Amino acid sequence: MTDAEGRSDHVDLVLAQWSRQRPDLDASPMAVIGRLKRLARLLDGELRTVFAEFGLDAASFDMLATLRRSDPPHRLTPAQLMQASMVTSGAISQRLDRLESSGLVSRTRSAADARVVHVALTEQGQELIDRALPAHVANENRLLAAFDAAERAALADTLRALLLSLGDQAPADGGPAAERQRG
Repeated sequence: MTDAEGRSDHVDLVLAQWSRQRPDLDASPMAVIGRLKRLARLLDGELRTVFAEFGLDAASFDMLATLRRSDPPHRLTPAQLMQASMVTSGAISQRLDRLESSGLVSRTRSAADARVVHVALTEQGQELIDRALPAHVANENRLLAAFDAAERAALADTLRALLLSLGDQAPADGGPAAERQRG
């Protein structure tokens, strides 16, 4: 297959090879999954470049952004951070240690329950994420420049449908901000 301009990508090559080697096999799912995997790898590299300009990696950016988009005072528990961010549980403690030692977040025990720790953006952390976020969004706009607004919306809807079909749903309770308001 090729696009409207007669160009083909790596996945087209793989599909053609499978078509020759295993014509009995419908390898068409590879057209989507293969492209998603290749896109994830390419996008990761492009995103990392901008994060590095601010001394961050993807997970640190995500943790700072998760705190910043939470309601003031931009404070969550480590469990809420894990639920609301794209960072794995094993990485939370390590990331928090690094962010705290850099002066970007602070950890304090809850006055109501000493077992509960709250993670909050420091002034330095908020300033950094407020500088990094516009650069990140501009980078994402650059990466999606091949699509107009309607195509972006359609792609976002299609990807949402795929994510939902695989069980990736937002918390019914509204997430960490709502949880914090209740407790």
